[in-house]
Amino acid sequence: MTSYLVPLVLLALAFIFIINVIKIVPQGREFTVERFGRYTRTLKPGISFLTPFFEAIGRRVNMMEQVLDVPQQEVITKDNVSVKVDAIVFIQVMDAAQAAYKVDNLMYAITQLAQTNLRTVVGSMELDEVLSQRDQINTRLLSTIDHATGPWGVKIARIEIKDLTPPADITNAMARQMKAERERRAVITEAEGEKQAAIARAEGQKQSAILQAEGRKEAAFRDSEAREREAEAEAKATAFVSEAISKGDVNAINYFIAQKYVEAFGDLARSPNAKTVIVPADFAGLTGTVAGVAELIKTLGSSSNTVAPTPPVARTNTPTGGAKRS
Repeated sequence: MTSYLVPLVLLALAFIFIINVIKIVPQGREFTVERFGRYTRTLKPGISFLTPFFEAIGRRVNMMEQVLDVPQQEVITKDNVSVKVDAIVFIQVMDAAQAAYKVDNLMYAITQLAQTNLRTVVGSMELDEVLSQRDQINTRLLSTIDHATGPWGVKIARIEIKDLTPPADITNAMARQMKAERERRAVITEAEGEKQAAIARAEGQKQSAILQAEGRKEAAFRDSEAREREAEAEAKATAFVSEAISKGDVNAINYFIAQKYVEAFGDLARSPNAKTVIVPADFAGLTGTVAGVAELIKTLGSSSNTVAPTPPVARTNTPTGGAKRS
């Protein structure tokens, strides 16, 4: 038995020696080394060797980014409204020695620091600002907490407000306010639509009036042009007649007399109040006058290429010197 006991003891001592001397640090972790209780160095991921009986592992520090939950708490805002707020903090240890020896219970310390600063920031704002400016709250908390945890070798990656709950009566009031605001927007939108429709109708009426005015202008222009051409033709006819008169042709005078006579006779016949049309006894003289006018037109036609307008010829079946009743 004694011969077997000594090798077993030596084997156990060798195993303990190897365990104490050879250390394997996993990825994402760092180990601190203490010599007689005093920090000497930090072991990085991989295999490392310690001095037997003199060095030992002090703290095993997680170097990966971690999520820290900040418990919910009630905070009174600047306008004396109590709200429930909680948050989450993303942290990462940058210096294992500082995180291990500068603060006791690192996670608890960061949690208390986050709660304190959360009360400070939210308490300095009114409820409407707290509800609408979460990004600003997150930025202020991140700056403050990161500055405070710097000496601990910890980096605050980000902090987010997870939940923010106002009292029930405030929530109901906010719901009614939101409903009233949406109804107001709906009324404004409807009024804006009616306004745009009225503007469109007015614009259409304006364009229609412009087009009608342009049409009337065009019609007046064409009418004026027609009258101008008619006046020019009349002027030419008058000039031809005047020329004929100056040459001693009596048929020219008969032309004007016949024209006026026929016009007056036509007006009398069209009159709604006239029940009887009197044909003068010397109607044969009128016929002769018309014949003279025709002769004058032939004369003018032979002397010029322009033909003067022919006056209308009154026709009747009544014998000369008689009267016709209608």
